[in-house]
Amino acid sequence: MNRALYTLILHLALPIIFLRLLWRAWRAPAYGRRIGERFAVGLPAFRQGGIWIHAVSLGESIAAAPLIRELLERHPELPITVTCMTPTGSERIQALFGARIQHCYLPYDLPWACARFLDRLQPKLAVIMETELWPNHIHACHRRGIPVALANARLSERSARGYARFAKLTAPMLGELDLIAAQTEVEAERFRQLGARQTCVEVTGSIKFDLSVAAELPQRAAELRTAWGAQERSVWIAASTHAGEDEVMLAAHRQLLAERPDALLILVPRHPERFTQVFELCWREGFACVRRSTGETVGEAVQVLVGDTLGELLFLYALADLALVGGSLIPNGGHNLLEPAALGKPLLAGPHLFNFLEIAAQLREAGDLLEVADAGQLHAALSLLFADPAEARRRAEAGLGVLRANQGALARLLAGLQVLLKRT
Repeated sequence: MNRALYTLILHLALPIIFLRLLWRAWRAPAYGRRIGERFAVGLPAFRQGGIWIHAVSLGESIAAAPLIRELLERHPELPITVTCMTPTGSERIQALFGARIQHCYLPYDLPWACARFLDRLQPKLAVIMETELWPNHIHACHRRGIPVALANARLSERSARGYARFAKLTAPMLGELDLIAAQTEVEAERFRQLGARQTCVEVTGSIKFDLSVAAELPQRAAELRTAWGAQERSVWIAASTHAGEDEVMLAAHRQLLAERPDALLILVPRHPERFTQVFELCWREGFACVRRSTGETVGEAVQVLVGDTLGELLFLYALADLALVGGSLIPNGGHNLLEPAALGKPLLAGPHLFNFLEIAAQLREAGDLLEVADAGQLHAALSLLFADPAEARRRAEAGLGVLRANQGALARLLAGLQVLLKRT
């Protein structure tokens, strides 16, 4: 399939795309706002000639934050525009940067929508986070002489096989990229084999290791635990959970409560549309629970706190003693393992970590990551770590060591972007 056929299929699928958008808006009303932007209609009035960064969803938006901060500091003369595809990503970006950046949803990958968007924005440089590759957007930039960088680039073996099946579409697209800043040498070689220009592929590492935690965050968390009277409670967090995982967390927590009646679970669903559903599940399962959004005090009788707020995940991690990262007990690939590690939390996850294989391998080898497959194994791991604070501290220090040893990717990425900016 070449780009022309891909574009034809996209146009034929437009009714389905629109209906799916309406369905998502019915389930999560935020999807019903600013629909025009997805078709390059009603775009904001942009300052032109700056840097455009695309971060598809919440995870990529968080990963892009250190890069955006550095670019704002280094290039105050250039407008920074950040696009995404999901309401949670949009809300996070706007909460982090407000009026310091320009923002809209990225229009769908239709040639006429790409053209309208680029005509309005006219960036000097385009930066795409991780693997959000859209052939028509990239081709439109290439035709206009706008250099395109793929930052924090990752490509799993499974994704590489998919790209290879559609080589007539993906090889020309990869060949039009001006910089691929890959996380690992293995991924860099995959990009080269699939058609990227050899001179444009560099191994910079993962900028997720360059995560910075505000100094006051642990202090604020400690103060809140004191206000709750929870300094001595056994508190753990299950973060970024997906459907099918919450039941496992609650089953493990029930077992933990049998031996530690003071235990508190902070349960944080990945997607806002599931907040109410998960809260109701906790009640049906017989747990005393409150929602973080209500601001209710978490008294000694509360067994589960549902984290139903946006932009607070790092703070919720800081409240806990142990952390499990969700999206990993089902075949979803996991989420950012480094956020709890940066806060010095012993780390647990499920077996499905294919989105973070290299990071997971390093954390596992260092002795931080404990992998569990079901409620029984999760309870056993929690019980072990709560019973042995010295072991928990050793694991937390191991995770921090991995984080520190791998920092510097952001500086290497910025150096590559600076070269591209000088060309324009």
